[in-house]
Amino acid sequence: MRSILTSLFLAALLTQASVAIAQETTAPAPAATADELSLGEPVGPQVGDPYVREEFGDWALRCIKSDAGSPDPCNLYQLLTNDDGVAVAEFNIFRLPEGQRAAAGATVVVPLETLLTQQLTISVDGANPRRYPFTFCNRAGCVARVGFTQEEIDEFKRGVRATVRLVPAAAPTEEVILDVSLSGFTAGYDSATEGE
Repeated sequence: MRSILTSLFLAALLTQASVAIAQETTAPAPAATADELSLGEPVGPQVGDPYVREEFGDWALRCIKSDAGSPDPCNLYQLLTNDDGVAVAEFNIFRLPEGQRAAAGATVVVPLETLLTQQLTISVDGANPRRYPFTFCNRAGCVARVGFTQEEIDEFKRGVRATVRLVPAAAPTEEVILDVSLSGFTAGYDSATEGE
């Protein structure tokens, strides 16, 4: 008798489960909203993705993920802001191969509304200002491609503050002076050049 009751009980359970499964498979699932969908996230930087490898004072060591087995190219980066804290320009510096007059290169990106004929002026601690032409403009801004000798890199390493001077096209009699903090520059530059 007990085995008959157990068999009936199991048969009833299987019947209920079959009905429940049939109802679940025939009833349409409610539509998910865009907020409920997961788009997934990449695991670590993907080839071609920029990432910050390390920070040194006011500088970030920004790199681009390369294919496996290749070193990731990196440069030191600092976002330059005006006195109100508004982002105005980007300063990127990178090492060049040895044996050339320029030991390092830099790209400085400024707003499109810059008076290009006035060029870009960079100095360290107010000494030895040098003027550099703009190379091109695109949607991101106008770019000056700059070369620094080893002596100029050494000035950056010894310095406290560099400045970037530009002139707005809408106000050609005025100038904008942006501070470039040199806090962390030496450690960042030396780290960026190790093994690259």
